[in-house]
Amino acid sequence: MKRRTFMMSAAGAAAGLALAPRMSFAAKGQIDWYTSSDTNILDFWTNIVKPAFEAANPGLKLNLVDAGDGAGIIAIGERAIAAKQTNADPQADFFESADALLPAGAIKAGVYTNIKAAGLSNYSKVNPLAIESEYSLPYRGSQVLLAYDTTKLKPADAPKTWDALVTWIKANPGQFVYNRPDKGGSGGNFVRRAIHQANGLDPKAFKVDNYTPEFGEEALGKAWKLLADIAPHLYDKGAYSSGNTQSLQLLSQGVVTMIPVWSDQVLQAIEQGVLPAETGLVQLQDLALCGGFTRSVVIENGANREASLKLADFMLSEEMQSAILTELGGFPGVSWDHVSEDLRKKFADIIPKTIPTFPGGKWEAAINDGWYRHVAPNVDRKS
Repeated sequence: MKRRTFMMSAAGAAAGLALAPRMSFAAKGQIDWYTSSDTNILDFWTNIVKPAFEAANPGLKLNLVDAGDGAGIIAIGERAIAAKQTNADPQADFFESADALLPAGAIKAGVYTNIKAAGLSNYSKVNPLAIESEYSLPYRGSQVLLAYDTTKLKPADAPKTWDALVTWIKANPGQFVYNRPDKGGSGGNFVRRAIHQANGLDPKAFKVDNYTPEFGEEALGKAWKLLADIAPHLYDKGAYSSGNTQSLQLLSQGVVTMIPVWSDQVLQAIEQGVLPAETGLVQLQDLALCGGFTRSVVIENGANREASLKLADFMLSEEMQSAILTELGGFPGVSWDHVSEDLRKKFADIIPKTIPTFPGGKWEAAINDGWYRHVAPNVDRKS
């Protein structure tokens, strides 16, 4: 399940057309970098990464380009495959956000660099939980946490297990809310944490290709019972927010005491004063709420491959990994042991022991449909 849902816009479609194979050659020392991430990520690279990298690497420049969406990145990948076949320049060097398996055949065609084997000095620092492929680099992450009002709940009393959280919700009726699972990832991943709880705390039990109606009904049915049990104790006796942002608003207004939140959104909200600095953050320690990583790819046949590998290594440096926490509100791609001691202390309550994920595909549709039918039958899905 993606953190945010995007529809391919006319601009994205136009970008795909514009990215057909070209025979011109890229400028030496200019890394042609593409992203499909949100504007805050492009701003981060423009204002933080680009000046720091260029200062540390005289003669190298970053050309930052918004690819529009995932379809735009795939189009550039297809261009790289075509260029490889004709020994042309793909006019691309670095994907900030990409799936190494897309476009299909890219790895086999030899257009993505094996990052593990590339000799990066900082590669050993990468969090092993984040590694998905030898051909991509998980340099930043985001995970769902619990945010709470410390004027109403002392940090020492904040629940750190699912059972403790349920006990707190029932003891504090009306003070917890999560958004509908199809309206934002914070609520969606809270629901998925209930699914994990009801199925032996084993995220590996759920795979993108193992959904069947029978297994889905059995596994999800257990979770619906857990969520239906707490429903009467939620905000407004069983109301749900319309998305990630509304949950943050309810917390900031003091309407509720605790909500599930995306780590980057809540850290930025605190930094920008949307939420008070005293806002508490905690992660469940028996099994964390779901999260994920953004992975970069280096184009093997790009004109500036070696410079791109320097950029990949630079993104794993303590300077950049710290900036991901403090400036972007993301999670580091490296293990927390390689984050400064001051930041480890500051974020001690949200450092996860695990980073569980949950597959999409048929599971996502079954979760959304089942939640409306069994947990919130009185909620109009179209509202």
